[in-house]
Amino acid sequence: MKLVLYLLRHFFAVFFGALAFFVLILLLTDLLMNLWNYISKEVQSEQVVQILLYYIPKTVWYAVPVAVLFATAYTLSDLYAKNELLAVFASGVSLFKFTVPLLVVSVFMSVGLFLFEDNFVNPYYAKKQALQQKVLQKEQSLNNDKIVVMADEGNVIYKADYFDNGLERLYNMFVIFRTPEHELVAVLRAESAIWVDGRWKLSSGMQYQLNDDEVVTGPPEAELLARLDEPPETFRNNTISVEGVNTREARAYIAHLQKAGLPSAEARSLYYKKYAFPFVVFIVVFLAIGLSGKTRKNVLLISLASSIAATVLFYIMQMVTMLMAKFETIPPLMGAWFPVIFFIFLSIMLLKYART
Repeated sequence: MKLVLYLLRHFFAVFFGALAFFVLILLLTDLLMNLWNYISKEVQSEQVVQILLYYIPKTVWYAVPVAVLFATAYTLSDLYAKNELLAVFASGVSLFKFTVPLLVVSVFMSVGLFLFEDNFVNPYYAKKQALQQKVLQKEQSLNNDKIVVMADEGNVIYKADYFDNGLERLYNMFVIFRTPEHELVAVLRAESAIWVDGRWKLSSGMQYQLNDDEVVTGPPEAELLARLDEPPETFRNNTISVEGVNTREARAYIAHLQKAGLPSAEARSLYYKKYAFPFVVFIVVFLAIGLSGKTRKNVLLISLASSIAATVLFYIMQMVTMLMAKFETIPPLMGAWFPVIFFIFLSIMLLKYART
């Protein structure tokens, strides 16, 4: 137990220092990238500070894996350099057994990082983006044009020239009704439609139907009007970023894309990444254990360099696989999880040949 407490005390001391350092770097990077825009738009300093405060949870989420990797590598390398681990190994305790507490801590941190991101990071990051777009005058409209939406498993197809989000009104709307076998039932056309009591109320609506190869026109049937229940949110200019919402909202957005027949590979890969990324905390501990003890000199410099190198390699690999998933070269699930699986095997190999 004394060994466990000794190890964890050293680990957490380095971890919190590294976390603060990496968070500061990310905050300064975001500030410098937008500094000229803030100056040109004459943004008040209080608003800039508020944007940075909203960004802190996201930077913590980004920095935790790197800080864990650095803290583990530095702690073990420092113990190697001071010959303290030689006494541990001489007493019959293997490197893996000695570092099991770090692996257990990393499991809890992985779960905590997922919950932190899903329940805390996303709301504040959304506020950060909203405020930043507002002060930089980059707010995007939810109005939409040239709309085609599939509903009711493809049996109802909406087409409209324009959607006014403020009025919740569709203009020059056509609605195609089909059977489950995709045979045409009828077409409704209206100059406009407004959302009232959970239904689209047509203005100057007209129904077109084929009857013995002849087009029959007339007022819309009540049965068809009752099926016009696709909510206004579906027709908005959706600017949702899956990375910026929680898993529940991400699932709903992906379902909307699939329902509307729109490409969803990128959104699904980002959704799976939400589960894969926190698992990196567990992986980097494995990786750091394997990287530790490679040198007894310049422990701080070597630990920092190896941590940054491993992190950059992981992010580059993840970027490539996510792009491949976006263009459907590989399945979205593989795009999110392949780098994680690869680094698991790499960590196991490094641990196998680590000094003990």
